[in-house]
Amino acid sequence: MASWPPPARPVRGLGLLLGCATALLGFLHLVLVGAALGPLLLWPLTRGGALRLLMAGVRVLTALERRRRSAFFGDRFPEHYKASDQKLLRYLAVRCCTGLLTLVVLGLLGFGAILAGLVAVRTVQGAFAWDDWLAQLLLGGVLLFLDLQGLHSLAGLDERSARECFGLSERELLQRRIDELATSRAAVVHAVDAERRRIERDLHDGMQQRLVALAMVLGRVRRGRDPGRAEALLRQAHQEAQDIVTELREVAWRIYPSALDSLGLREALGGVAERSAVPVRTEFEVAEPLPQPVETAAYFVVSESVTNAAKHSGATSVRVALRTAGGAPGGPGKVLVVRVRDDGKGGADPAGSGLSGLRGRVAALDGALRIDSPPGGPTTITAELPCVY
Repeated sequence: MASWPPPARPVRGLGLLLGCATALLGFLHLVLVGAALGPLLLWPLTRGGALRLLMAGVRVLTALERRRRSAFFGDRFPEHYKASDQKLLRYLAVRCCTGLLTLVVLGLLGFGAILAGLVAVRTVQGAFAWDDWLAQLLLGGVLLFLDLQGLHSLAGLDERSARECFGLSERELLQRRIDELATSRAAVVHAVDAERRRIERDLHDGMQQRLVALAMVLGRVRRGRDPGRAEALLRQAHQEAQDIVTELREVAWRIYPSALDSLGLREALGGVAERSAVPVRTEFEVAEPLPQPVETAAYFVVSESVTNAAKHSGATSVRVALRTAGGAPGGPGKVLVVRVRDDGKGGADPAGSGLSGLRGRVAALDGALRIDSPPGGPTTITAELPCVY
C-alpha cells in the first residue's frame, strides 16, 4: 500500500466518524444476514449459495471501506492485488470491532467534555473547593489521555488491517523480498560460474589451439633450410600472431569492455555494432550519467542479445534502443529501459544459458528482463534496470 501526503486533520476526523457508521453497517450485515443464512450455511447442499449471498454484501462493504481509506486518509492500494474471500471476511469482522470501539471511545470523550463543562460552571459558582477542583482536573486529564491514546491505537489498527486486506502485508512483502534476494543471489552465482566456463572454453578451444599452431609454424622455421620457405612460414606466423591478438581482444571485451570506463556506454555499444555480423541500429536517448553497475548490465544485455541474434536467429538486422523512464533525472524511481529487437525466426529459449545468465545479471540490480520471441519472430528482449545512485 502506498500513501500520498496525508490529508488535513479535519478530513481524517471526518473519515474516522464515517468509519463508525460503516462499521455499524458491517456489524448489522454480519449479524442479521449471518443469522438469517445460518441454517443454510450449516447444510452442505445450500452452504455454497448462502456463502455467496453473505460474501456479496461483504465485498460491497469492504469496497466501501477501501474507498473511505483512499478518500479520507490518502491511502493508495495496489490495483492488481485481489484479496481472498476469507481475508475480506476477516477484515470486515476486525473493522466492525474497530469502528464500534472507536464509537464508544468518541462517546466517552464527548461525555467527558460535558462533565468538564459542568465542573467549570460549578467552579465558577464556587461549589468546588480548590482541592476538589485539582482532583477533578487530574482525573479528567488521565481520562482524556486514555481516550486520545485509544483513538490513536484504533486508528493504527484500522490502517494495518486495511493494508493487510487490500495490499500485501508487511510480513508478506518481507517474505517476498527475501525470496527475491535469495533467487537473485543464486542466479548471480550461476551466471558467474557460467561466465567462467565460457571464458575457459574460449581460451582452451580458441587461444590455446592458435598458440599451438603458432608454435608449430615457428618450429618449422627453426628446422627449415630453405630461405624462401622460411619467409613464407614467417609471414604465416605473423598473421597467426595478429589473429591471436584480435581474438584475445574479443575475449577481453566479453569479460569486461574497457571502453565502458574510458569512453562510456554509448561508445561501448558502438563497438558492439561494429563487431556484429548483422547490421545494428542503435538509438541512445539517455542524457544523464548512469551508475556503473547499470551501464555494465546494459552493455551485456545488448552484447549477448546481438550475439544470439547473429548466431541463432538468422536475423538480417537488429535494433537497439536505450532510454530512461520514470522519476526526475537522477532521482529515485529512474529506470533505464534497454530494448533489443531483431527480425529473425524467433523461438528463443528463455531458459538457455545466455538468456538465463542475463536474467540473473539483471535480477542482481532488482531489474526485470522480458523475452518475447514467438515462432516466426521477431524477438524482443527488454531489460528494465533501476538507476540507484
